[in-house]
Amino acid sequence: MSLSGGQRIDRHWHEVHQIVYPASGVIAVTTDDGTWIAPPNRALWIPAGAGHEHRFYGPTEFHSVAFDPEKYLVELKAPTVIAVSPLLRELIITCSVPGDLPREEVTRLEVVLIDQLRRSPEQALKLPIPRDQRLAEACALVDDDLTQVWTVAELGRQVGASERTLTRLFRTDMGMTYPQWRTQIRLHHALRLLAEGRPVTYVAHQCGWATPSAFIDVYRRILGQTPGTYAAPVTR
Repeated sequence: MSLSGGQRIDRHWHEVHQIVYPASGVIAVTTDDGTWIAPPNRALWIPAGAGHEHRFYGPTEFHSVAFDPEKYLVELKAPTVIAVSPLLRELIITCSVPGDLPREEVTRLEVVLIDQLRRSPEQALKLPIPRDQRLAEACALVDDDLTQVWTVAELGRQVGASERTLTRLFRTDMGMTYPQWRTQIRLHHALRLLAEGRPVTYVAHQCGWATPSAFIDVYRRILGQTPGTYAAPVTR
């Protein structure tokens, strides 16, 4: 399925498990708990029954494979971003668009796909939704302008919470420290901008990195490739 940037699929749920993969572009999946994002070297696992919506950034080639939860047992109870190896990529695309392959052959490929999925490392590309109002306001301040560097103490003064309280809320509500969360939100924004064809230098500045090289280092550490590699079209 080919989709243009900015398109959405409204909130829905499935009785089956689903793996979604962008061969190009970026997919963001949002639930009541947060937003997960996947560029072309990542896929998203969505368990059966999880209400979710999709948003697409940049021209996106969207692949999806469904799995009967009674038939395939996968120990992933929440949406999860997973690394996509070349083999897993080909399995997802082939099972998504099987062409003239007989159903029994596709079924065997799906079994291999699940085996590969179990071996694929999970990726920390989730932005949790803050439940505490003060924390939500603090996160919104950062999100509004990533080029401005806020300390926790400064954010606390803006939202009426002490530095200690806000630090605790990041850990309890978000499951991460403030610097870890800020890296996540900058990376989410960066992936969206890259999908729209923005230059690396522009993306680094807009997302609050001091230099393009600092952005590239973080990107490589978390996603295993450079932003320039991402910008190159992925072909079979």
